[in-house]
Amino acid sequence: MTVPRLEIDLDKLRHNARTLVDRLGARGVAVTAVTKGTLGSAAIAIELLRAGVHGLGDSRVENIEALRGAGITAPITLIRSPVPSQVERVVAHAEVSVNTEPVVLELLSAAAVRQGRTHGVILMVELGDLREGILPADLEGVVRLTAGLPALRLAGIGANLACQSGVVPDGRNMAELSALVTMVERTTGVAVDVVSGGNSASLDWAFGATELGRVNDLRLGEAILLGREALHRRPVEGLHTDAFTFVAEVIESQIKPSLPWGDIAENAFGVAPTVRDRGEVRQAILAAGIQDVDVAGLTPPAGIEILGASSDHLVIDTGVTPVAVGAEVRFGVDYAALLRAMTSPFVAKVPALTGCTRPAATAAR
Repeated sequence: MTVPRLEIDLDKLRHNARTLVDRLGARGVAVTAVTKGTLGSAAIAIELLRAGVHGLGDSRVENIEALRGAGITAPITLIRSPVPSQVERVVAHAEVSVNTEPVVLELLSAAAVRQGRTHGVILMVELGDLREGILPADLEGVVRLTAGLPALRLAGIGANLACQSGVVPDGRNMAELSALVTMVERTTGVAVDVVSGGNSASLDWAFGATELGRVNDLRLGEAILLGREALHRRPVEGLHTDAFTFVAEVIESQIKPSLPWGDIAENAFGVAPTVRDRGEVRQAILAAGIQDVDVAGLTPPAGIEILGASSDHLVIDTGVTPVAVGAEVRFGVDYAALLRAMTSPFVAKVPALTGCTRPAATAAR
């Protein structure tokens, strides 16, 4: 089989999505499944939709176009503010986009008029993380602008936390979001149907809060794909954390000293390496590197340690176990490793149905 490759367990992804849909649905919250980490994979999108997610979300119009080209007709939200030069494509392929800038809203309106479509808008409000968001004092004015632009409809109001500055979604800022929604409805007379309370970092709050206020939607990517919340990367109970596996092949296997010799300067990526003397090690080189995957986000098998990587080579210490040339080594991935591996054209993506539906720990109870 082709290497390097990313093996994708579709059953585990569907289970994760279904579990989150059911648990959040019981609290009145719908799930928008974020596919930006999957490079517009129709196979994955189909399983998430089968699990009952309300719709899909992606940050790249190219991924949305790929999903449409593969026959996906479900509602899709562009979850990054539209690039002004791409508004025609956004209106053509996404039912909804998140927005913060009046000038972009005007461009979307004009594009929607030209195409004879109505485009939905979720206005993002700034709650302290200092990434995208309209300042609360300006929200009413932007709501009024949106309501007055032809071929646009206010689909909702949302917020994003924990991405830029790590601000934790909690009772205070989520209550502020709800209060802002109620305020603009009262002052403008415009109804707000969707209140999107953030991403996978909002799960702890959504599961633990006694009151969710107006929030009725979460945009979930990492929790579905990797089974973890996005504040501390702790596993979410009942979810699979191993739906993706990165596999690479050994191209060299030798016993070598652990210390380099000669004068030491910067390596290929401008870093002066620091190493410790561990005597001789069983060193293997895999045919994969930083161009293929975020090496820092790989979890090696027990007994194996990652020593370093260059563009095309991943160097490991195999411990007490010899690893033959041509053998495959399998790694777990975090979100950064998954994102780069999915994006790399050199990594094969191998989706498969395995029949697995529950994590082993859950199944054992």
